[in-house]
Amino acid sequence: MDIHSAKKTLMEILDGSPEHKSSRYVELLITVVVLVNCSAVILDSVPEIHAQFKDFFHELEFWSVMFFTVEYVLRVWSLGAKYAAGEGGAWKGRRQYMFSPFGLVDFFATMPHYLHMFFPSLDLRILRVLRLLRILKLSKYNSALQDLFHAVNSERRAFGSAAFLLLIATIVSASLMHFAEGHEQPEFFGSIPHSIYWSIVTITSGYGNVEPVTKAGEVIALLTGFLGVCMAAIMTGIVASAFSNQLSRKKAAYQSQLRQVLADGVVSDAERDALRALQMKYRLSDAQVQAAMDEAQMGKNK
Repeated sequence: MDIHSAKKTLMEILDGSPEHKSSRYVELLITVVVLVNCSAVILDSVPEIHAQFKDFFHELEFWSVMFFTVEYVLRVWSLGAKYAAGEGGAWKGRRQYMFSPFGLVDFFATMPHYLHMFFPSLDLRILRVLRLLRILKLSKYNSALQDLFHAVNSERRAFGSAAFLLLIATIVSASLMHFAEGHEQPEFFGSIPHSIYWSIVTITSGYGNVEPVTKAGEVIALLTGFLGVCMAAIMTGIVASAFSNQLSRKKAAYQSQLRQVLADGVVSDAERDALRALQMKYRLSDAQVQAAMDEAQMGKNK
């Protein structure tokens, strides 16, 4: 096997290609390491546990950083085989990965350790938070977060309209509370910016942690809490609709590919592998694939 073939094989394994059984084990290994790391970071924040197991946590962090560093280097190296020389050369695929969201997550998964090596005076709490970013690596193997981003992007206008309504409601509610409670509780409602904090907390949680002392303030607080319930319902409806549309688009894309494959009545091994890869990409269950196949067969027989 030459260098180019080795790069391509390694790229497919790390990318979760269904053609390689080992890709599933690599995915499982990375998932376990990420979960163990995040659990260790959480437990290490407890003073009693840190005092007793700090050497273990330090050792675990060192070998985890080595693991993630090797993974990152192998991904960058193997992605040199993504494009042919005439399509931009080896660094085109590498740049795409390095500056992609997943590439940046992989990069920052190792940065806290090296930052602490070169800048030992950095606040360990900041480094601990950065280390917890490693859990974002799991989004590469679970389409839920990817679907959320795509859903929000597809419904960005609806989200923008809802956010605009929320901004108006917050300002109006804060202004009314300032005039109703400003003289009675100046420490909380002495100005509209102070009241905006109460309004945001009330709309998002239903209780702003400050009891109104006037009748007008009580009415405004009730209306603000009710408004928060309405806004939550609107946002939930938008997200649910966006997720449903996202799944429908995936099924439609899979069905379109399936109809093309079944058009000649023969399914070759290459076409079967392509369908399997598309199923893995869209994270469709076997039941969903079978339903799409039945629907395509019914449409063909009509």
